[in-house]
Amino acid sequence: MNKVLVTVVGLQKDGFGEENCIELISVGKHYYKHGIHYILYEDSEISGMDGTTTLLKIATDQVTLIRKGQVMQEQHFELLKRSSSVYTTPYGNLTLSILTKKLEIAYGEVFGNLDIEYELSVDGKWQSDNQLRIKVCADGVTCSNIN
Repeated sequence: MNKVLVTVVGLQKDGFGEENCIELISVGKHYYKHGIHYILYEDSEISGMDGTTTLLKIATDQVTLIRKGQVMQEQHFELLKRSSSVYTTPYGNLTLSILTKKLEIAYGEVFGNLDIEYELSVDGKWQSDNQLRIKVCADGVTCSNIN
């Protein structure tokens, strides 16, 4: 298992054209098994998911995001495919549906980049267009900002 630095930038644009951007930097762990990269890191209070652990499963053509803790969710990203999940919070559950519009995976042995764009619907109603950019750097390597 390798220690890594994970930088996540999420951008959300709603129907009114308003944008919301969140950036998270966390120390995490990376391991590789059976052709899949696994990235495990802790979310923070700034992301609204303090006490939640996120696991990214990265294959050559798909990404699965699994959250456990205060928030529970499993979301699957595959280009031009729709997927649904239940987003469980201490305040109740929401049904999320996403349509992955862009999925770029550039991953080496331990570090790499993910660029995901998707349309989000909540309980069957369109909510927002989203971008998720994730950069994973090996421990001791400086990650440049994601733009």
